[in-house]
Amino acid sequence: MAVAAKNLVVVESPTKARTLERMLGPNYKVEASFGHIRDLPKSKMGVNLKTFVPEYIVPDDSEKHARTLRREAKAADHVWLATDLDREGEAIAWHLADIIKVPKAKLRRVTFHEITPAAIEEAFKHPRDIDQDLVNAQQARRVVDRLVGYTMSPLLWKKIRYGLSAGRVQSVALRLIVDREREIQAFVPQEYWTLEAALANHAGETLAAEVIQHKGHKLEIHDGETADKHRAALADAQYAVKSVEKKESGRNAAPPFTTSTLQQEASRKLGYSVKRAPRSVSSPICAPTRSTSPRARSTRRVRSSRRSSARPTRSISRATTRPVRRARRRRTRRSGPRTFRGPRTV
Repeated sequence: MAVAAKNLVVVESPTKARTLERMLGPNYKVEASFGHIRDLPKSKMGVNLKTFVPEYIVPDDSEKHARTLRREAKAADHVWLATDLDREGEAIAWHLADIIKVPKAKLRRVTFHEITPAAIEEAFKHPRDIDQDLVNAQQARRVVDRLVGYTMSPLLWKKIRYGLSAGRVQSVALRLIVDREREIQAFVPQEYWTLEAALANHAGETLAAEVIQHKGHKLEIHDGETADKHRAALADAQYAVKSVEKKESGRNAAPPFTTSTLQQEASRKLGYSVKRAPRSVSSPICAPTRSTSPRARSTRRVRSSRRSSARPTRSISRATTRPVRRARRRRTRRSGPRTFRGPRTV
């Protein structure tokens, strides 16, 4: 009979669960919650409109996972909640702690940025409590989603097309766009003029300076007649340098390219298309690389993965080299001395 593990680790993904279980060893049992194990109901609002308290339920497809986690948590000495470190992961950990129903002394919350032995070991050395601020932020987002989406989406279904959704982001963005468009439509074009003074120093160096004030008042010129009056008044004026301000400015080096930033710069400076930029980088002139989907990938490199990538490559199997050898023989047979048949006539 197998001995139950002393520690239960709960993650969101079953793939991550298998990887962590290999790293942590036999004293740890890793289970997956398969995302949100508890959520708002889909058939109704799920939010009290007077107190704004959400009404959570365990969906039918998550009930089996909930029973498994309760059983494993009851037999374990410690329960480690290793969900993601964003507000969604923090909310999942909070829901898990409420569903598995174990004493708070058994619960541990751990987070990590990368799945490497060093990062996992460091995370399990420094557990913490569940961050209730992140949990409240996630709950507020879900409540606002319901209050806006479940009241406005039916209106879109009646007026525009069934299936459209209006959420907290789309509604506010649409309001900003509409307000800005109304400002543009209400704008009245108005003529304006600017004055520039051609100045020179004692060394003969010239520069152009825009006149923005006259006798302490800001210049607002809306017609050519007023512009001529100001120009005549300033024609014989004496100009002097009142003050000189010097500043030191620093410029940091740009971060390494990700796929998305590479495509943006190639389009802005060279006019390349989205498909052309990765192919140009992968050309023989540049270092060999592999382009992936245009996501904002991290530029950090993990030391452990760098060491693992330095392993010697495997030798090519015999089955792989056989077609290559045959192709070379065919080329050798064909490349022999050829007889000259003379020029071809048309």
